[in-house]
Amino acid sequence: MKAWQVNQFCAPSEITFAEVPTPGPGEGQVLIRNRAAGVNFFDILQIQGKYQWKPAFPFTPGAEIAGVIEAVGPGVAELNVTGLSVGDRVLALSMTGGYAEYSLAPARKTFRIPAAMSFPEAAALPIVYQTSYYALRHRARLEWGEWLLVHAGASGVGMSAIQLGKAMGANVIATAGSSEKLEFCRQLGADHVVGYSSEDWVEKVKEITAGGAHVVFDPVGGDVFDLSTKCIAPEGRLLIIGFASGRIPTVAANRILLKNISIVGILWGRRAEEQPGYLAQTQAAIFELYNTGKVRPVVSREYSLADARQALEDLARRRVLGKAVLVNGAGF
Repeated sequence: MKAWQVNQFCAPSEITFAEVPTPGPGEGQVLIRNRAAGVNFFDILQIQGKYQWKPAFPFTPGAEIAGVIEAVGPGVAELNVTGLSVGDRVLALSMTGGYAEYSLAPARKTFRIPAAMSFPEAAALPIVYQTSYYALRHRARLEWGEWLLVHAGASGVGMSAIQLGKAMGANVIATAGSSEKLEFCRQLGADHVVGYSSEDWVEKVKEITAGGAHVVFDPVGGDVFDLSTKCIAPEGRLLIIGFASGRIPTVAANRILLKNISIVGILWGRRAEEQPGYLAQTQAAIFELYNTGKVRPVVSREYSLADARQALEDLARRRVLGKAVLVNGAGF
């Protein structure tokens, strides 16, 4: 099979497209013939050696896949209550190996997809929607009618936070860096949009909310985090999703004290590993929201497997709205 490989930490433009043996499923695994694979910003960090988890070389990037089960390993029936079988249309959290014609995935992280869901939608769904659901439902305990400020609203994780925030009954403000991205946020359902590159967005948020956002969803860090502490409501919750800006911020503890705010860490992967059954429960809830039309992943860019380098470059240069995926092309 064809697969992209990382033989040493490098720039995304330096990964190699190679012919490798098709793996067989081991204990508790399924083999999936990929029809689509999600492209994520952390794929870039992982290739560069800047991500917190570093797979052994050589490795194939790609944590989200969607396709058809080709083979089922021993023990799957005991591990997976959904009774996965050959021929099922599924999405899976492979964690690595997605940029390939076939991937292995743990059965407990593999789920049948709704009949109406396309493979590109399925590949765009699991990580960003699982992360945002965990952040908003379980960590922020977002309440109906609260103000939710979503930074980087046109990104994949921002897209999911806007849609889930609306589904949970919040009033949503989204920030983005261009008029095109702001319009995209509006189309996702944001009640208000604020351009942080050209406006005094802190004062704008305070004006819209009449006092500050109850929950701030921040995948950016850096200056965005610093300024968010100035437009968060008393007793607000500032969710740390990631640091796409490249700078890990710090905060003066007196600012936390004076406004009674909470700085809340979001490490969805740890929750998923430490609490058996959580992943399946959350995915079922997300599928239900999809089936009722309340969430819908937007795939703005589709690339063939052979064009993975271009997909990573476009993502790094902020050219992608919502999600980018590698889709069924020649041999994929």
